[in-house]
Amino acid sequence: MTMISCRTSNKFIMKIDKTLISRLETLAKLKLSEDEKEELADDLSNILNMVEKLQEVDTEGIEPLVYMTDEVNKLRPDAVENMVEQSEALKNAPDSDGTYFKTPRVL
Repeated sequence: MTMISCRTSNKFIMKIDKTLISRLETLAKLKLSEDEKEELADDLSNILNMVEKLQEVDTEGIEPLVYMTDEVNKLRPDAVENMVEQSEALKNAPDSDGTYFKTPRVL
């Protein structure tokens, strides 16, 4: 596995090598094959390169985004409407015991 490094704007160099991949594997409680480790190293390198690219963008004078939209939740009162009687609801049930719907057991 080759060692890959990424330089960010604060000149911190992150090295993606076998040691880092093994540590991540242990922390995530995973068992990775050598091919998966190579793929993970490539993916992490790509992510770090994207972050480095983002840090090159001039954001001077740009307000941080707090909310995605200016919409406000329009809440309605919680009220019972169109209530169906128990006997009426049980008429459409494929199986019931007269009081409840009967369904297959789900585990």
